[in-house]
Amino acid sequence: MGIRAGWVGAGLAVIAWVSVGCNGDSPTVDPQDEQRPGPPDGNEVPSPPPPDASTDAGTPPPEEDAGTTPDAGEPADAGTTPDAGEPTDAGTTPDAGTPPNAGPWPVDPVLDYTQAFGVGTPQSVGIDEGLNLWLLDGRRIGVLRPGDTAPKWTTGVGQARQSFGADSLAIDSTVICGGAAGRAYVGYRANEMQRAPGIEQRTYIPWPGEANYSPERFAEYQKGDLDAVRVQGDGSVVLEEHIWRTVGASNKDRQAGIHNTNDFHYEEDRTVLNCARVTRGAYRGDIYITTNHGVTRIQGLTYNSHRHPGWYLFEDGSEWGSLQCPYMHGLGIAPNGDVLVANEQMVGVLVPSAKLEEWDRENTWEGPTPWTFKGFNEKLNGQASDDYWRAFEQVKSGRYYLGSSEYGVWAMTPKSRSAGNWSKLAGLPTNGIQALKATDDGALYIGTSGAGLWRLEPDGTTLKQVPEVSGKRVLQLVYEPTVTPSMLLVLTDKGLTVLRGP
Repeated sequence: MGIRAGWVGAGLAVIAWVSVGCNGDSPTVDPQDEQRPGPPDGNEVPSPPPPDASTDAGTPPPEEDAGTTPDAGEPADAGTTPDAGEPTDAGTTPDAGTPPNAGPWPVDPVLDYTQAFGVGTPQSVGIDEGLNLWLLDGRRIGVLRPGDTAPKWTTGVGQARQSFGADSLAIDSTVICGGAAGRAYVGYRANEMQRAPGIEQRTYIPWPGEANYSPERFAEYQKGDLDAVRVQGDGSVVLEEHIWRTVGASNKDRQAGIHNTNDFHYEEDRTVLNCARVTRGAYRGDIYITTNHGVTRIQGLTYNSHRHPGWYLFEDGSEWGSLQCPYMHGLGIAPNGDVLVANEQMVGVLVPSAKLEEWDRENTWEGPTPWTFKGFNEKLNGQASDDYWRAFEQVKSGRYYLGSSEYGVWAMTPKSRSAGNWSKLAGLPTNGIQALKATDDGALYIGTSGAGLWRLEPDGTTLKQVPEVSGKRVLQLVYEPTVTPSMLLVLTDKGLTVLRGP
């Protein structure tokens, strides 16, 4: 991925390139490990300027099939007791007076699910096509099914079958995302790969029988990534598959997790940071995850990795630049199905095609999956400076909004394919933003890191706090528009609240 912004000196020359894959990135890695000593590899090609440049300024691996059983000495249902005690009020269930597609959950305009259903204070939530609610709490996965009065928890599934740590299959779990009915996807965190003797690229992993193969390094290669899990008839959760199936010929039948689709040797998507399910349109059911490297598209159990709005940094007269593609937290699905992504420095809008194998066919402004926008907020920072984007949404009016953990909420309307008109949203009590979600009524919900939940009205100027939602730190916003009234899941440090009707 290249050196981070803090290492940029005066007089650097910036040239935009495009890549399908690049080295991993971490703020803790020695900058020298981030250098690309030679030309871009076979997956990376130069990108021409945009047309308007003149105006632009399966079967799980055997070693991973044991994840359905809790660790030895741990009860099979270690988390079945709700964290917050017994449910107190399950809310108002749909009846004859509610719309026919209201779904199975209470239709109260605001309902605290931590109190009503005892869901506790999970770190991440999701909802699948069957309207099961999924909860993630460290090594525990909980499911609250329609008709349940409390979630059922299962511990030690998949990559979480070992205690978390640097020497285990994952350092921690990160996010959970609902998929098809009864299925969810669980993301994990792993350490960045380090360069090994005899290996030029830090993320290059030789397989058994290849030069420089190392059993220890190969074991490291299988850490982190993404599990697909299933809920059983009794409410317990089992591993369906550690995601490995891909459309890439290079990776065919290689059961080793999510890696560079073009060349399985490159270990780049080790940490999953965000996920989203497409809830409507031609590609309903598709899953997108963002990672330490880019955005990966998943259909069922098959993935294609990955895309990122990267750029090359040239300094000290180097012939070959250092590819910049930092951690990617921002992820949204536009009303028309475009995929909105934002890493620490760049933002981009991608148009998916009907064929999964075309997702990583990088041709920048043309081709089957073009960028319709790829740029940075020049009003806030230079291209080489981190903007700490955490969320990216498009509201009904067409305006884009990005949320930064350091710099607040910014509105953006493109003026070309690589430059935008940027303006900061005024009126919020904090610049710490963790989540955004556009809703069908034209509003934008804003999750802050210390001032609770806020709502920006469709007029784009009126801000209102949502005091009915408890908690000052909003962790996640999940929108389910397939039911009426729609559901907005608001996860905070105090638990889960669901709003109906935004």
